Amino acid sequence: MKPQILFTRKEIEVALGRLAAEIKRDYECKNPLVIGILKGSFVFMADLIRRLDFPLEVEFIKLSSYGRGMESTGKIKVVQGLSCPVKGRDVLVVEDIVDTGHTITFLMDYLQRKKPASLRLCVLTDKPSRREVPVTIDYLGFSIPNKFIVGYGIDWDEKFRHLPDLCFLEEESKS
Repeated sequence: MKPQILFTRKEIEVALGRLAAEIKRDYECKNPLVIGILKGSFVFMADLIRRLDFPLEVEFIKLSSYGRGMESTGKIKVVQGLSCPVKGRDVLVVEDIVDTGHTITFLMDYLQRKKPASLRLCVLTDKPSRREVPVTIDYLGFSIPNKFIVGYGIDWDEKFRHLPDLCFLEEESKS
């Protein structure tokens, strides 16, 4: 499989600036709890929070719905939970991709039960053609076609995270 560029690092930078401005408008005086979903969102989240020049706290949660393939198993579980309380906090969830919507719906429901003051979602990439359950995305970087993406922290079987661009995997032709 050969990665092909979908969005360049420069296009990602522009999206990050736009997202940071939108988030700053809504959270500047709130000291939000920013929760990144591991492992795919860590690069995006790091670049995003460096653009937010106001107090915030960072937390991570790790969920699992993928095995070793390119398709979700559909069974979602919390692999690493939160180490700080959510109740009464303004919470911003940062995710790399929304696909079918099952994983993010699971997480948002899980967090809502913890009674945050507010709960919003920031997503780098959205694949609406694959949606099976409705998802409200408050801050969106890119809508993408139904392709398997890698790079900029997103992997396939722990490969390709290091790529600076957002890419999609394409079968190499046999010549």
